[in-house]
Amino acid sequence: MNTNPWIPVLVGGLFETVWAYTMKLSHGFTDPLYAALTLIFLFTSTGLLNIGLKMGLPVGTGYAVWVGIGAIGSVVTGILVFGDMLSMVGFFFLALLIVGVIGMNLLTEEEPSGN
Repeated sequence: MNTNPWIPVLVGGLFETVWAYTMKLSHGFTDPLYAALTLIFLFTSTGLLNIGLKMGLPVGTGYAVWVGIGAIGSVVTGILVFGDMLSMVGFFFLALLIVGVIGMNLLTEEEPSGN
């Protein structure tokens, strides 16, 4: 079975958003529950990135997409959950980041597994 290496990277990017959210709720790691959840989601997110890289994605591209998804998700979560504000210029750059993540995904060729 030939699994798409982007799947773990994309899911890992979503987990990156979750750990950023739980880190905020941990209040500087002073809340033990949210601190523990942050670490669990952080290691899960990083582990999923690692799986995608082991499956043949170039490290620079895989990492850039993973971080981009986490950044986009964190901004959206901040707006929807925490009431963060974003200017029109901020929305422009967020859209630019989204286009960049999609472009990197579309233009990347996989390396042979194990590199």
